[in-house]
This record gives sequence, C-alpha cells and structure tokens, in this order.
Amino acid sequence: MFSLLFLVANVTIAQVDAIATDSKSETEEILTGPQMKFDSYEVDYGEIEQGSDPYRFFKFTNVGTEPLQITNAKGSCGCTVPTYPKEPIFPGETGEIKVRYDTKRIGAFVKRVTLTTNEKLADNTPKEGAKLTIKGKVFKAPEEPEGIPSNTPSILTPNGN
Repeated sequence: MFSLLFLVANVTIAQVDAIATDSKSETEEILTGPQMKFDSYEVDYGEIEQGSDPYRFFKFTNVGTEPLQITNAKGSCGCTVPTYPKEPIFPGETGEIKVRYDTKRIGAFVKRVTLTTNEKLADNTPKEGAKLTIKGKVFKAPEEPEGIPSNTPSILTPNGN
C-alpha cells in the first residue's frame, strides 16, 4: 500500500513539474534586439513659479542585445518639446530624453511625449513607442514692484540727479 501511494505521489509531482515547465516556457520570452527601460515614465514638476526652469529629464538604459535607435520624439502639444539622442545607444548604455515645458503658461498641466524607436515585439513587428508623462502646476509669478525712474527731471531734482 505504501509503495502504491509513493508511486502515485511521484507521478503527480512529475506531471505538475512538466506543466510548470511548459507554462514557464510559454510565458518567458527571450527578448532580443534593443529594449528601452526607463527609471521612471513620469516626471512631476510639482508646483512651480511662472518662468521657472522648463527642463526635466527621463533617464533610460538599453537592456537589450542590439543598439537602440530613437527616430522621433513628439510632444502632445507645442508647449512640450522633447530632445533625444540621435546616435545609437548600445546594449548596457544609458541615455536621456530632455523635455522642455513652456513654464510661462499658468495652471495645471499633464502632457505626453511619445517616442519612436527600433524596438520590436517577439513576432518582429514594431513595438509601440514609450509614452512619457510630465505634469505639474504653474502659478503666477509675483508682480515686480515698479522701479524708480532713472535720470528723469523732477521738481525735487531739476537736473535729474
């Protein structure tokens, strides 16, 4: 009886092992070619004053097996201007996407940058480009106090000095 129970347990374990191995091979794909991995897909400017530093950076690494080429980066509107490396990013190397937002515009914002690269899916079709997001809120800069007119004659200083 014990031998029969031992045999059934071993067969069951072997079948479970085989099923786990099959499902593992189906879900694990060996990724070849260029593969872009970002530290973060979103950058929050926070609450900033009108006219503040307009630049933010998205850092990435090519975790793939071939050089990564970015062929285009497009902002969701004219107030969001991305700059990207034109030269190939080799496996293991890092790069950055520089994004300029027009911080003269007052109010909350959420904008997107869409990248076009040479990344491919497992079936060798082009991969949809990464979508990066910037967000924040620009508040109005305080009014500058009016300056004292320079070299203007007045009743108190007739010669302007």
